[in-house]
Amino acid sequence: MSVSPPRRVVVEDGFLVADGGGAEKRPWWSFTKTVLAATALVLVNKGRLALDVPIHGKAYTLRQLLQHRAGLRDYGGLSDYHDAVARCLSPWSVDELLARTGADRPLYPPGQGWAYSNIGYLVVRRLIEETCGDALGTVVRRLVLTPLGLEAARLARMGDLGDYDPGWVYHGLLVGPLYEAALLLDRLMHGVLLPATAVTAMLQAHPVGGPVSGRPWLAPGYGLGLMTGIVTGGRTIAGHTGGGPGSVIAVYHLLSSRPHRTVAAYAEGDDQGVVERSCIREG
Repeated sequence: MSVSPPRRVVVEDGFLVADGGGAEKRPWWSFTKTVLAATALVLVNKGRLALDVPIHGKAYTLRQLLQHRAGLRDYGGLSDYHDAVARCLSPWSVDELLARTGADRPLYPPGQGWAYSNIGYLVVRRLIEETCGDALGTVVRRLVLTPLGLEAARLARMGDLGDYDPGWVYHGLLVGPLYEAALLLDRLMHGVLLPATAVTAMLQAHPVGGPVSGRPWLAPGYGLGLMTGIVTGGRTIAGHTGGGPGSVIAVYHLLSSRPHRTVAAYAEGDDQGVVERSCIREG
């Protein structure tokens, strides 16, 4: 359970109207996936990547990777992974990670199922780095953070999160003030970075089940780097929730709200529902 009330930041019609997040750099956990997807789509818009062409002879495409429909496995449910993190061990090599998860054995043929996969986003990271010839942090700064006017957010380094080694997040982990997470999503959804067709593609969701116990989701789906769907109160939202050792974060654009609102919430603990509910509450 969360041990303190969530910190909350609200952006309305592009303006920061409530900032209870403070200036500290917070781990963005899996909200980083939204930023990775945006980075990949910038490269698609530049003609350097393609959404629907199989990658390097693989059976899956970039669209399927971004939507968790490539059939790749995950390490999130691996007990050895969580044990190693808890013991503050050094991250495994990528080869060891892939061997431990049986990553060479797909869960299903690409496009014929859905399964959340951090490994899929590791593949996206590698694709971005190979395409640009630069490290992820440099590419994200150049293609997403700077164009969106964000100055403080960056890829996490050792020491940013105490004893936790951010290398355990194999697709990369952004850290930054909570208000920058909210501003990033707000500007992304309003077409500041990508053309309207790309934003529409991000929001086209694959259904991933029914109501989620302890969380506000009634009809969840997953787009391109975005969790999106209907939540309690009949509202439609798009963004991402994430969590790691000691904290949780949720960053959502309230698609059905007027005025347009984007909210980010952060809390200590492991209750993702508490930060999601903080995002969708009115006022």
